[in-house]
Amino acid sequence: MDNWDEIKTAFQVARMGTVSGAAEMLGVHHATVIRHIDSLEKRLGEKLFQRHARGYAATEAGRDLLAVAQATEDQFAQLANRIKGHGETVTGELVVTSIADFSAELTKVMARFQAEYPNLTVRFLTGQRLFRLDFGEAHVAVRAGTAPSEPNYVVQPFLILQHGLYAAPSYAAMHGLPKTDAELANHRFVVSDDVENRAPFFHWLRGRVPADALRFRATEPAPIHDAINAGAGLGFMSRISALSYPNLIEVMPPRAEWAANLWLVTHVDLHRTLKVQRFLTHLKEAAAKWQKL
Repeated sequence: MDNWDEIKTAFQVARMGTVSGAAEMLGVHHATVIRHIDSLEKRLGEKLFQRHARGYAATEAGRDLLAVAQATEDQFAQLANRIKGHGETVTGELVVTSIADFSAELTKVMARFQAEYPNLTVRFLTGQRLFRLDFGEAHVAVRAGTAPSEPNYVVQPFLILQHGLYAAPSYAAMHGLPKTDAELANHRFVVSDDVENRAPFFHWLRGRVPADALRFRATEPAPIHDAINAGAGLGFMSRISALSYPNLIEVMPPRAEWAANLWLVTHVDLHRTLKVQRFLTHLKEAAAKWQKL
């Protein structure tokens, strides 16, 4: 398609529902909007809109075209976010994505960094989705598992996340605590509700206790940790996360088979920018302290 102005016009008509609304949004005369729509429909040989008394409604062909236009607009917005990160100032947005396991301590790190650079807006994205650094969806990512292999990504070892088995004092008072692996089957556990969860400690536990011992399940780390703290059962937690729950009892200390490798990931286009480099330095200083836990 050689005329993006017409597509942009059609996109705004679909969003606003009227020619006048699209014209105001685009800053053009309403006659220009009508001309663009007529030209685009002629070029494609299909009606893109049904005209009615209240405005314009997209046809099936129109919805197909507009889906492409929406995706294109999203990609341009993501690209703009990446380009903004090229400046040699610590301002604008800093977008960080991470596993949620130790979000409480990571949030403190970002808050301290923001205190040093008060003109910075921090966006912290967690969850199962892998955000695309090549689309500008994040400046820095903390990934778990095997090292990412995407082209144009700069991947650095971050830390080894050590996990122990924890219990609340209330649980210990009511049920006692296991002293050996063999005694684990006599207890109840707080775990992820995702049966496909690939956390090494979860895989280890499922091989040692019956399914009915997994008595409290949640989808995110925060409620899992809260449930352990509330005495719902024994549960695994990283030593970094355990800093937020000082009353917990470490029933079993970390083992090598429960650990998870974490990686710092940036895009090659943004890796050397001042904002990213200063945040990486700040984050690595915190990680050096965490690794000693």
